[in-house]
Amino acid sequence: MATPYSVITRSGDARADRARVAEIVSEVEAGLVVVGLPLSMDGSDGPAARAARKEAEALRELLDVPVELADERLTSVTANRSLTEAGVTGRRRRKAREAGAVDQAAAAVLLQSWLDGRR
Repeated sequence: MATPYSVITRSGDARADRARVAEIVSEVEAGLVVVGLPLSMDGSDGPAARAARKEAEALRELLDVPVELADERLTSVTANRSLTEAGVTGRRRRKAREAGAVDQAAAAVLLQSWLDGRR
């Protein structure tokens, strides 16, 4: 079962951010990195998807493990729905969003979906 590890807040320095990813990959001895691909609802690439593809390529050049892309459409919707079902509403939801909990939950949804697709 996929569980969140951490959220990396972008620093504005892409190299430093990628170095942090590399540190985590080494720290947890990851065998693979899955990057979310924010496709448009019709499945096409928009600006965000093109940026994700470029980021994945940069990570491939840096890391010694494979880097794969996975469709992340609706992961945030699913994560928010999970928070609602867990009773997190109003102010608590805003705090959870600010703390990166929605991003972590969405990442877990993305990874679990990727894992399920590999079976």
